Amino acid sequence: MHSDENNSGPCPVDRGLMRVGDRWSILVLRDIDRGLTRYEQLRTSLGIAPNILSRRLSALTEAGLIERRRYSQRPPRDEYVLTGAGRDFLPILAAIGAWGAKHNGEGKLTRQIDVEAGEAFRPVVVDANTGAPLGSRPLRFEYPD
Repeated sequence: MHSDENNSGPCPVDRGLMRVGDRWSILVLRDIDRGLTRYEQLRTSLGIAPNILSRRLSALTEAGLIERRRYSQRPPRDEYVLTGAGRDFLPILAAIGAWGAKHNGEGKLTRQIDVEAGEAFRPVVVDANTGAPLGSRPLRFEYPD
């Protein structure tokens, strides 16, 4: 999914997409967050070919977004759990979901419900320095020297 020479440019978007930049990888992260941590659970939920799932799990593990944990010695069986980097991707996943619902939301859609509030979760991406929602202020890129 990534290589060091392809991951050394100055663009953090490119660097991030090198780790999670395809549909299957992002959906694997979504399902692991939903509690589907075992290979067969993921394969069934996603309807994904075993070879594709195996490659995505290996790449996400190599990228440091998930880790394998042994849950059975006999027979040897592993589950996949999010690492800190994987958990840090969850707000991005929520934002992608909100964008998808807004711009491609025809028909029935699943919703994330805030368990404590009992209401649909509505993510907003804000600048931590100012609290301003992204997209509400002009931004510029600064390039390294």
